[in-house]
Amino acid sequence: MDRSNQTSPLVGFILLGLSAHPKLEKMFFVLILLMYLVILLGNGVLILVTILDSRLRTPMYFFLGNLSFLDICYTTSSVPLILDSFLTPRKTIPFSACAVQMFLSFAMGATECVLLGMMAFDRYVAICNPLRYPEVMSKAVYVPMAAGSWVAGSTSAMVQTSLAMRLPFCGDNVINHFTCEILAVLKLACADISINIISMAMTNVIFLGIPVLFIFFSYVFIIATILKIPSAEGRKKAFSTCSAHLTVVVIFYGTILFMYGKPKSKDPLGADKQDVEDKLTSLFYGVVTPMLNPIIYSLRNKDVKAAVRNLVTQKRFTW
Repeated sequence: MDRSNQTSPLVGFILLGLSAHPKLEKMFFVLILLMYLVILLGNGVLILVTILDSRLRTPMYFFLGNLSFLDICYTTSSVPLILDSFLTPRKTIPFSACAVQMFLSFAMGATECVLLGMMAFDRYVAICNPLRYPEVMSKAVYVPMAAGSWVAGSTSAMVQTSLAMRLPFCGDNVINHFTCEILAVLKLACADISINIISMAMTNVIFLGIPVLFIFFSYVFIIATILKIPSAEGRKKAFSTCSAHLTVVVIFYGTILFMYGKPKSKDPLGADKQDVEDKLTSLFYGVVTPMLNPIIYSLRNKDVKAAVRNLVTQKRFTW
C-alpha cells in the first residue's frame, strides 16, 4: 500500500510562494498588482504608437513593438498566478496548467534573449553602415528576424517543458516558488534529471551565451564608430539611438546573472533568508524589468515621446 502511494503520479503541485511570510504577501500583492497595471498600460501604449504613427514604422520600432508585446505576454503568463498565490496560501495548480505556465514563461524569456540580439544588430547596421541600412534592414529581412526569435524561443520552451513534464513526480509536490519555474519543478522529480540538466545547459549557451556575445561585439563596433565621429553633437545623437536598448540589455542580463550567478549559502540557518531573496529577485526579473522597458524607451527617445503626445492629443480632441 505504501509503495503504491509513493509511486502514484501527481495530479498537481502546491506553490509555496511567500506563505511563510503573510505580512510580505499583503504588501507585495498591492505592489505587484500596481506594477502589472503599469506594464499593461506602458507596453500597450508603445505597441499602439508603433502601429499608428507612420514615423515609427521602421525596423527599430518594429522590434520595440515586439518587445512590448512579449513583455505583456511574459508577465501575463505568471503575474495572475503570483497574485493568486498571495491571496491563497499554498496555492494548488493542476499538472497541465503548470506545464502551460512553464512553457509560456520559458518561451517568452528565450524569445526576449534572441530579440535583444536582433535589436543590437539593427543598431549596429544603423550606426556602422548607415548608407546600407535601408537595404540590409528591409522589411523582407527584419520581419523574418522577429518571427525567427518567436519560433526559436517557442521551440526551445517546447523541448524543455516536454522533457520536464515527462519525468515522474511521485514524492513531494510542493514547489518552493511563486510559479512553475522549471528548475524548482525539476527538484521534485524522482528520477535521473541529467538529460534535463544537459539540455538546460545547451539552451543557456544558445539563448544566453551567444546573444550576450553578439550584443557585446555589436556594441564594441558601435562605440568604436561613435568615437570616430568628429563632432560632439554627432556622437551624442548617434549614442542616443542605442542608449535605450543598451540600458534594457544591462538590466535584463544583469538580473539573470545576479539570479543564477551568485554563490549559494552553505549555512542552513540562512537557507530560508536566501530562499526569500531568490524569490524576490525572480519577481524583479519577471515584473520590474518589463515595467521599466517602456519607461526607458519613452524617456530616452524623442520620437516615441512625440508619438505618445500626438496619441494623447488626438484622443483628447476625439473625446
